[in-house]
Amino acid sequence: MSAQAQMRAMLDQLMGTSRDGDTTRQRIKFSDDRVCKSHLLNCCPHDVLSGTRMDLGECLKVHDLALRADYEIASKEQDFFFELDAMDHLQSFIADCDRRTEVAKKRLAETQEEISAEVAAKAERVHELNEEIGKLLAKVEQLGAEGNVEESQKVMDEVEKARAKKREAEEVYRNSMPASSFQQQKLRVCEVCSAYLGLHDNDRRLADHFGGKLHLGFIEIREKLEELKRVVAEKQEKRNQERLKRREEREREEREKLRRSRSHSKNPKRSRSREHRRHRSRSVSRERKRRTRSKSREKRHRHRSRSSSRSRSRSHQRSRHSSRDRSRERSKRRSSKERFRDQDLASRDRDRSSRDRSPRDRDRKDKKRSYESANGRSEDRRSSEEREAGEI
Repeated sequence: MSAQAQMRAMLDQLMGTSRDGDTTRQRIKFSDDRVCKSHLLNCCPHDVLSGTRMDLGECLKVHDLALRADYEIASKEQDFFFELDAMDHLQSFIADCDRRTEVAKKRLAETQEEISAEVAAKAERVHELNEEIGKLLAKVEQLGAEGNVEESQKVMDEVEKARAKKREAEEVYRNSMPASSFQQQKLRVCEVCSAYLGLHDNDRRLADHFGGKLHLGFIEIREKLEELKRVVAEKQEKRNQERLKRREEREREEREKLRRSRSHSKNPKRSRSREHRRHRSRSVSRERKRRTRSKSREKRHRHRSRSSSRSRSRSHQRSRHSSRDRSRERSKRRSSKERFRDQDLASRDRDRSSRDRSPRDRDRKDKKRSYESANGRSEDRRSSEEREAGEI
C-alpha cells in the first residue's frame, strides 16, 4: 500500500465518510445489511487472519474504515445492537475451527502408535510446558519491541524456569518409553488455532508459533467472542428488565381499572345516589335558570304593559280633551248663530211693531222677547252641558 493510500485510510478511520465532502461514498450507510458488522466492531476474521496461512480472502460484505468511524460516532448517541450480529459471525467461525481441530485429532490418533494412558499424560505435560515457554518467549519479544527491557528480563527468568521443568518432564517421558518409540515425532494439535505442534520442537519453533500472527489472531477472535457474549448478555438482561417493568406497569394499570369497576359494581346504591344527586343538582340549576328567565320576562312584560297603559291613558285623555274642545266650539258656534238669528228676527219684529202698534204695546213685546231670549239661552246652556256630560 502506498503512502497516499495509507493517509487516506487513516483520515477515513478518524473522520468518517464526510471528511472532504465526498458524497459518492455516502450512498451506503453503516446500518445497511451489506456492511459487515464484525468489521464495524473491528473483529472480522477476514481482517484479523489476513496474511497468514489461514487467510480467508476478502469478506463478502462491505469493509470501509470510514463507515466504522461513522458507526463509532453514532453509537455514542444510540445503541444499534450490532454486537449480536458480530457474535453470531464469530461463533460460526470458531465452531468451524473447533470442528477442524477435532478432525485433526482423530487423524493423529489413527496414524500414531497407541500408547498407554500414563505415557499419554506424561507427553501431555511436555506439550503444556512447550506451550508455556512459547507464550513467554512471544511476550519477551513484544516487550522488547515496546522498549520495556526490565519486564522482558523478568519474563526471561520465567522462561528459564519453564525450560528446566520441561527437561525434567522429557526425562520422565523418555524413561517410560522404549528408545525406538521415543525417537518418533509425537505431534499435537493446538487447541487455539488447530495447528500441529511437535513434542520435540525447539524454543525458536515454539516462539514462532505462539508469537505468530495466526495464533495471536485466533486468541484475539476468541477473546472478542467472549467479550461480545458478555456485552450481549448484559444488554439482553437490561432489555428484559425494561420489558418486565413495562409489563408490570400495564398489569398494575389493568388491576387498578378492574378494582375500580368492581367497586362500582359492588356499590350500586352509592353510584345511584351519586347519579341522583347529580341529576337533582342539575334539575335545581335548571329550575333556577328557568325562574330567573321567567322573572326577567315578567319584568319586561310589566314594563311594557305599564308603558302601553300610560300611552293609552295619555292618548285617551288627549282624545277626551279634544272632543270636549270640539263640542264646546260647536256649541258656541250654534249659540252665536241662533243669537244672531234671534236678534235679526227681533229687530225685524220691532220694526214692524213700531210701525203698526202703540208705544205701550211695543214695550210689552220687547219685554216678552227679552224674557224668551233669556229662557232660550238658559235652555241652550243646559242642553249643551247635558250633551258634554253624555259624551264624557
